[in-house]
Amino acid sequence: MTGWRSLSSEYRQRPIEDHGLIGDGTTCALVARDGSIAFLCVPRFDSPPLVCPLLDPDRGGEFRLAVAGATHSRQRYLASTGVLVTEIRSPDGAVEITDGMCLRTGAVLEEDAAAGTGTLIRLVRVLHGRPAVSLRFAPRGGSLVEGSAEELRMWCPRQGAKVVLRSSRPLPRGPGVPLREGERLWIALQWGPSAGSPAEVDDDPLAETVRRWRAWSGRLVQDVPQRRLVHRSAITLKLLDHFANGAIVASATSSLPERIGGDRNWDYRYSWIRDAAYTVFALRRIGLPMEAGGFLTWVLDAVDASGGPRVVYDIDGRPAPREVLDPELSGYLGSKPVRWGNDAARQTQHDVYGEVLDCAFQWAATGGTFAPGLWKRLTALAEAARTAWARPDHGIWEVRSSPRPFTYSAAMCQVALDRAARLSRRLGLPGDAETWEADAEAITCHILDNAWDPTRRALTEHLAPDGGLDASLLALPLRRVLPADHPKMVATCRAVAEQLDAGGGLLYRYLPEESPDGVGGPEGAFLLCSFWLVDNLVGQRRVGEAVELFDRLCAYSNELGLLPEQVAPGDGAFLGNFPQGLSHVGLVSSAVLIARATHGLIPELSTHAWFS
Repeated sequence: MTGWRSLSSEYRQRPIEDHGLIGDGTTCALVARDGSIAFLCVPRFDSPPLVCPLLDPDRGGEFRLAVAGATHSRQRYLASTGVLVTEIRSPDGAVEITDGMCLRTGAVLEEDAAAGTGTLIRLVRVLHGRPAVSLRFAPRGGSLVEGSAEELRMWCPRQGAKVVLRSSRPLPRGPGVPLREGERLWIALQWGPSAGSPAEVDDDPLAETVRRWRAWSGRLVQDVPQRRLVHRSAITLKLLDHFANGAIVASATSSLPERIGGDRNWDYRYSWIRDAAYTVFALRRIGLPMEAGGFLTWVLDAVDASGGPRVVYDIDGRPAPREVLDPELSGYLGSKPVRWGNDAARQTQHDVYGEVLDCAFQWAATGGTFAPGLWKRLTALAEAARTAWARPDHGIWEVRSSPRPFTYSAAMCQVALDRAARLSRRLGLPGDAETWEADAEAITCHILDNAWDPTRRALTEHLAPDGGLDASLLALPLRRVLPADHPKMVATCRAVAEQLDAGGGLLYRYLPEESPDGVGGPEGAFLLCSFWLVDNLVGQRRVGEAVELFDRLCAYSNELGLLPEQVAPGDGAFLGNFPQGLSHVGLVSSAVLIARATHGLIPELSTHAWFS
């Protein structure tokens, strides 16, 4: 555990980096180091928030265990779990709060099955002294309440949710109740079916949850640099996974800004095909292949239901809801607007074809089998990619300006065709492998000829030499579109590192003044792009430089090992939704790549033979 840090009274909204994540594979919550639940949606990730004081301390509701006169705190996870411990100190003593969402007895987290019980446990233990502790609970928008001192039943009309708050002793409200050293109490918030059943909470209410997490995380690979952070990243990615059906949300939150005071505030509580595909790619590389199969089934069902691939879906596989602006909430540090829903679901982004086919390829290359009819659905996506690559779209960064023929999108259509050809040949599956292979090669040649800017000495953002620099092109070697040591890739890597440099090893993904995105204004540095740079350095056999950059990037994580979407250049403050799945994907993937390179091994041993 790191050292104690001051709980300055100047913060009405804790900094983004002052939070940890808990969850149960259906929903999750941010826990601040002052003892408050800063963001919680029930019954699932994309439900209206029950409390969200991180977006407005006055109108966002409250769920806080307050220690009177608190001066310092620190946080840690119970090792190899998603259970969080917060210690809070005051002049009168110190309290330990253990937070977790309960997993059912015997749950196997790698299975496609619900594991949560719809219960958040807050276990309070006094470490020393007689600190006064009080509970403050008020759902956003108010609630209709009935019950006793030990049990409150609430109907929350804004959320359309029934919740029950129970405790092991009369709920400590008002100014707080002094507790003696060694005393314990638990508080259980229940929702969904659990809200109508009696609480079954013993002296160690999170013991089974700890066992379930450790059974899952015990499969993680050990021989990686920054192992503690790699394992924490894997657990964080699992906390963003909807266990029951394989959907993976991009982040736990909505509307945390990419620039303080700006309007780059988006809702990330949905499943992007791209983000989820990258996530299963990372999990597979550290010993967790089953998540790929669950996601593949989910995404193909979603594609079928919507009549073709969309960019982003809700957990049920329906297009994410349209954006609405919340007129009540002031936003994080006054950054308006607060948005619910995401209009990217109505955009055209051609990279989705490659994301799905590459996920299927990884699944098959590591022993997975295709259910009847699945191959036919995959070949339909490959056929669509044959013509989609040349048409304008909104690109990986989801610009809100006019569509254009983005290089990354064309490259991922190349991936779709390449993987379809390889799967057909390797597994003897029906399809025109020769045509797919020829089309994939033609796209690669088109990228090298038409995206290349001889003045910049770099590949650019779209299929014409007048485009801006785009850090997403650093991903081309990761997807085997071009080798990292290809001369034009080396030159592009150099240009991105120099011209999109944000200092401290950080990169901007692009420059809005050079690459109009329809939003405008600056943003923070995008962490994933810097991890992609690490991977390119490894591919260029510059392993020492890669290790140095990787360690610098790891240092941006908070005391719990969590990463945001973006970092503010200069002061390192967290920006964007948090924790961000793609940032943890980058950390995991770079760690595995470095580990294999330092041992002189092929980076992708499990699928390498399929590329020969």
